[in-house]
Amino acid sequence: MIRKIVLIDEELCDGCGLCASACAEGAIRIEDGKARLVSDSYCDGLGACIGECPQDAITIVEREADEFDEAAVERHLSASERGSGDDAVRTGSGDTLACGCPGSMVRELPAGMDTEAGAPASLPSQLRNWPVQMHLVPVNAPYLQGARLLLAADCVGFAAPDFHRGFLQGKTLIVGCPKLDDAALYREKLTAILRENDIRDLTVAFMEVPCCFGLVNLAGQAVADSGKNIPTCIVKVGIEGEVLEDERPARPVRV
Repeated sequence: MIRKIVLIDEELCDGCGLCASACAEGAIRIEDGKARLVSDSYCDGLGACIGECPQDAITIVEREADEFDEAAVERHLSASERGSGDDAVRTGSGDTLACGCPGSMVRELPAGMDTEAGAPASLPSQLRNWPVQMHLVPVNAPYLQGARLLLAADCVGFAAPDFHRGFLQGKTLIVGCPKLDDAALYREKLTAILRENDIRDLTVAFMEVPCCFGLVNLAGQAVADSGKNIPTCIVKVGIEGEVLEDERPARPVRV
């Protein structure tokens, strides 16, 4: 049938997740850093999500679409509340997120708080942004402007015993694996991030295994491709967690 339904412009969407939160039917979720329609039958076409989109990426169009199914929506929301739906995610405070994954909703985290429980922590997390996975980070995420960027291989956070205080403090984090992920795509994504944002400096933390040096190479290529002169340093971490090479300044960079 021809009916009104939302249309999401992925070129404009920055993955902020506000539309997903505004949709009472749970028809929108965030996938790969972009808002996407879960199912035509979940969308009533009324456009409550439109007013929440800061990028004007959502419009109402008329097209061939499955009929809005209120019963299917109720089943979908019920499954989400039980935590059995694909897009049901609960935070440490018990809130349900409609976005499909807490790691794909763009957000900045408060300083000195336990990111899981929302309570003061004896050793507070230094993580200041979501998402952190390279392929999920929107190029124009607000936390990238003026950021001191830490690009870390996935394993560094597990190997380095003092990762939060020794590496992450005061930084915006992006992580990836140069062996298992698409290095060419990472280079292109990082180039865009560096080009589109006022990145103050870049630290690349990688493991001592040979394949992990690929992260250093793609970072260097991305800096060159961006056309910017971005101060860059590298930190090599051993498989037992020790720092083997550290090009960071002896004293912290003034903020």
